[in-house]
Amino acid sequence: MQKQKTLTSEFSLKGKGLHTGLNVNVTFWPAPENHGYKIKRLDLDGHVIDALAENVTNTQRGTVLTKNEVQCSTVEHALAALYAWEIDNCLIEIDAPEMPIFDGSALIFSQNIERVGVSEQNASKDYYIVRHKIEVKDETTGSSLIILPDDKFSINVLIEFDSPVLSNQYASLTDLSEFPADIAASRTFVFVREIEMLLQNNLIKGGDLDNAIVIYDRKIEQSEMDSIADSLNLPHANVRELGYVNEKPLVFPNEPARHKLIDVIGDIALIGKPIKGHIIAKRPGHKINNALARMIRKDIKMNDVLPPVYKVGEPPAMDINRIRELLPHRYPFLLIDKIIEIGGDYIVGIKNITVNEPFFQGHFPQEPVMPGVLLVESMAQTGGLLVLNSVDEPERYSTYFMKIDGVKFRHKVVPGDTLIFRIQMITPIRRGISTMKGYVFVGEKVVCEAEFMAQIIKNK
Repeated sequence: MQKQKTLTSEFSLKGKGLHTGLNVNVTFWPAPENHGYKIKRLDLDGHVIDALAENVTNTQRGTVLTKNEVQCSTVEHALAALYAWEIDNCLIEIDAPEMPIFDGSALIFSQNIERVGVSEQNASKDYYIVRHKIEVKDETTGSSLIILPDDKFSINVLIEFDSPVLSNQYASLTDLSEFPADIAASRTFVFVREIEMLLQNNLIKGGDLDNAIVIYDRKIEQSEMDSIADSLNLPHANVRELGYVNEKPLVFPNEPARHKLIDVIGDIALIGKPIKGHIIAKRPGHKINNALARMIRKDIKMNDVLPPVYKVGEPPAMDINRIRELLPHRYPFLLIDKIIEIGGDYIVGIKNITVNEPFFQGHFPQEPVMPGVLLVESMAQTGGLLVLNSVDEPERYSTYFMKIDGVKFRHKVVPGDTLIFRIQMITPIRRGISTMKGYVFVGEKVVCEAEFMAQIIKNK
């Protein structure tokens, strides 16, 4: 199990806001475990905005986060860099209502993260594991986002425009390690024909040829071009040929598509967890990106505890012979068949329920149901394996219940079910006492949960 990560030290940046035109100071700080991404407005009494999808209030030419009427906009490039570097926890302090745009890419954020370094923390990463297809569509625009199960995070992006300069482009990211070199430097883009409308909507006040790719794809009168330049405080230029009007050439032939990939990552980062899944984005934009992120957030809230992934054919972390070496239990009271995963503070075990279990003879002959007390015992045995696996001469130790709290039985367990146990230590072992939280799953359903305290005692 991978550990959570944060910055090794802080870094500060200064720049201009794309839409506000304001000068902005921003500092990225390390943050404690399970903190997530938070934005602190230093100019507004330190008001904190949680960087979560449900706090997005505007998606016009950027992602705007708002909480208690305090906002921060154009957050997607910074969040994409944090997410791509697999940083889970970061506090962003800023003195303006907008993140600086710099050159319109995520490059400066990525470079500074690489410069200060990334540190591993003690807590395990809490992944959102995609278990089934999730899809959002916008019939009006033809946009769609699909996320599918995968062992890691990856994205394919297709963009389409009615433009002789920029029509169809494709970009992909198969592993987050590709982001710094292959994606981060991709700049945002704008069509000249859109600029007047954006200015009328009080946007891109800080726009210039250094912070966006500017695409001239339809002939415009020179007087109109001069008016646009005056609005942006840019020198007049006679543009005769259709194409990209920036002096700086494209970083990549498909730079616009790669930038849209940055936007998808930055918007999906707002689910608050790293993802194991594959995203296919057709004509993505901040609005539909946020729709997918909100759908995932809803799924997280409805299923606050996700079942572990059980791949039947993979070799176990502990087979039954190793289990018998660690636990003193024997038939008919050894209730664990194998361990499929074990970390420093958690363990995942399996038990296959058959009609031949001895307790079904009396519980109940006409309607066989596994006794709830044995589900709790199974969790305790799994937790015992976690503890005993870490000590020398485990055969010289036994574990005993001290307390059981918060037991809930949600569904009955019957012959044919495969039980998946996930046990997590709540606190480290102190003086031989361990407190744990356990869940029992059948498929994706939680059938039982409990907290329990146990004492590890050396046998006489």
